[in-house]
Amino acid sequence: MDDARPTDTLTPSQLNTLARDLLEGAFALVWIEAELGSVSRPSSGHLYLTLKDARAQVRAAMFKPKSTWLRFVPREGMRVLARGRVTLYEARGEYQVVLDHMEEAGEGALRRAFEELKAKLQSEGLFEAARKRALPAFPRRIALVTSPTGAVVRDVLSVLARRFPLVEVDVLPVQVQGVTAAAQVLERVRASGDCGRYDAVLVARGGGSLEDLWAFNDEALVRAIAACGTPVVSAIGHETDFTLADFVADARAPTPSVAAELLVPHRDDLHRRLDALHARLLQHARRRLRDAHQRADRASLRLQASRPQARIALLQRRHADALRRLQAAWRQRVLREQARLRHADAVLRAMAPRARIERLRARLEALRARPQAAVARGLAQRALHLRGLARSLDAVSPLATVARGYAIVRRTDDGRVVRRVDDVRAGDAVTARVGDGEIPLRVEKAP
Repeated sequence: MDDARPTDTLTPSQLNTLARDLLEGAFALVWIEAELGSVSRPSSGHLYLTLKDARAQVRAAMFKPKSTWLRFVPREGMRVLARGRVTLYEARGEYQVVLDHMEEAGEGALRRAFEELKAKLQSEGLFEAARKRALPAFPRRIALVTSPTGAVVRDVLSVLARRFPLVEVDVLPVQVQGVTAAAQVLERVRASGDCGRYDAVLVARGGGSLEDLWAFNDEALVRAIAACGTPVVSAIGHETDFTLADFVADARAPTPSVAAELLVPHRDDLHRRLDALHARLLQHARRRLRDAHQRADRASLRLQASRPQARIALLQRRHADALRRLQAAWRQRVLREQARLRHADAVLRAMAPRARIERLRARLEALRARPQAAVARGLAQRALHLRGLARSLDAVSPLATVARGYAIVRRTDDGRVVRRVDDVRAGDAVTARVGDGEIPLRVEKAP
């Protein structure tokens, strides 16, 4: 017997370290379905337990904070589905499983199927935000796909009636749980999208377990919601419940009541919005009317300042009045002269010989023509004077100058005529009056 000491001797800690490395390298994450035993949770918050079946058991641990995230309370004898990594506790040389997830075994199979289908649909892009459509701002008709009995339909109809009484709601009854539920919901969603009658479709159900809500994880139903021609709102379960229908719908609400609030505006908000729009419209109309009045006043002033025709018309009216007065005065004078001559003729007839009478009669005829000639000469002289005034006014009229190809430039802000280059600066707005209208201009550069 050889008593020599071997060269590859290991200490217990070295052996356990090598064993731990072998275990962790040989096993990735593992799923274990087993019964719980020896469950303990010390004050540290960690969870220690045993996973066992009829023939064997293995120790397991779930450390804080993951142990506090469990949705159930682990108890001995409960069947669970756990996920973790295999390792070795070197201090005691015991191998164990360090868990990072654990759920009740009844939901385990459903949960795995849920995650696998979710990953498949997500890889196809069915959950992308870019493909989701916006909900209508003011829907006229909504399809409510839900159970005809229960609190959900009452809550949704109550909220819709209170917030927006104008909306029409068609309740499309379906089973929301059981073997045929998915097919019924699929048929209603597809028909609602194809008929073109509705502005939005609301698929709603109350809360429940994963198994109760499983109909809304059906792949065919999820694809039908994605292909629906009408925006779909999903309100299934409570706020913490998620189904694949929630991920693919155009909008997801935590509860059916909240979904109703998302679909329609509140009538009080609409009243306030209409009042605000009405006030803005009145303010805008008043401002436009005030600006129009100001522009009209400025245009009137400019028009009066640039119209010598008005002055000519005034002079013409004054001339016509003077001519009428002159004609009336000459008419009265002629009548008086005629009366005097008739009187003289009567006297001469009674006193003078015939020859003298004839001379006086000839003189009377000459005198009779003199007032008419004087009136004609006076009218001709005044007409000539009036034509001279018109020619003078036309010669100095700015419109005549404009008609010959010149322009009158005025400042737009105050209407003053620009006579020198110093009257404007760069950036000023001016208006050029030409023969047939006005041209708005802006000074680009001033000397």
